[in-house]
Amino acid sequence: MTRNEPTHRMRRLGETLRELRKRAGMSQQEAADRLNYNHRKISRIEKGQRPDYHGMRAMLDQYGVPVSEWDRYMDLYAWSLEKGWWTKYDIGDHGYISLEHDALRMRTFELAYVPGLLQLESYIRQITAAARVQRSRKSIDNQVTVRLRRQERLCGDDPLVLHAVVAEPALAKADRRQLTHIIERGRLPNVTVQVLLDSVGSHDGDNGAFTVLDLAGKERRSVLYVEHAAGSLHIENPAEVRIATLTFTHLSKLALPPHESAEWIEALAAER
Repeated sequence: MTRNEPTHRMRRLGETLRELRKRAGMSQQEAADRLNYNHRKISRIEKGQRPDYHGMRAMLDQYGVPVSEWDRYMDLYAWSLEKGWWTKYDIGDHGYISLEHDALRMRTFELAYVPGLLQLESYIRQITAAARVQRSRKSIDNQVTVRLRRQERLCGDDPLVLHAVVAEPALAKADRRQLTHIIERGRLPNVTVQVLLDSVGSHDGDNGAFTVLDLAGKERRSVLYVEHAAGSLHIENPAEVRIATLTFTHLSKLALPPHESAEWIEALAAER
């Protein structure tokens, strides 16, 4: 993600302002005229370009939001301004960590790698060093630091609920320590790990890895995250997210149950 690309928090702020404008019965042009903005500025704000503090308050005023409700929206504005602990590492995460940080639940299907939240430091270094884009030692160290700290979401108060379906080839490349770590993490009450064996044949997961994140907030929004060779996609269209969710459910039914998956991983680790 480039520095100018809106985060999901900024997009959520923009969506909220669009809803307030529509509730006020205004078109983008009408809103722009009242605020003395170019209508393109309204469009950019609603797509995730954050207004300044005074602009935010002016929009609440012009959209007829009762003053008694302003704190709620200004809190959302302040939330969009917050920088996550990971930003200082400059790892080019495409906005994913912000999503993960605010998620209540994650469903992830992995075709080629162990899920990031289940990776050991040695595994992280191995796959980062082997990436097509060569990285400096500092860059690799930053990747390791961030990924290990991300894993703290699985422990402590209000832990992230993780359900991972991992294809057999991803585990075939992992060493004994990594496999044992997956088994141990799978014993956490909020973590479910299933193995999808090659013997099931072709399946919907052959199209690639994906993650569905259920975010905190009263809206209970879900986001589909997909990485590709040139970057990543954040998909919030409910119909597309639903398809991904159904695909994940189907893959989880094809995979070994959690207990049998742990036994399968244990047997694989014993061979190493």
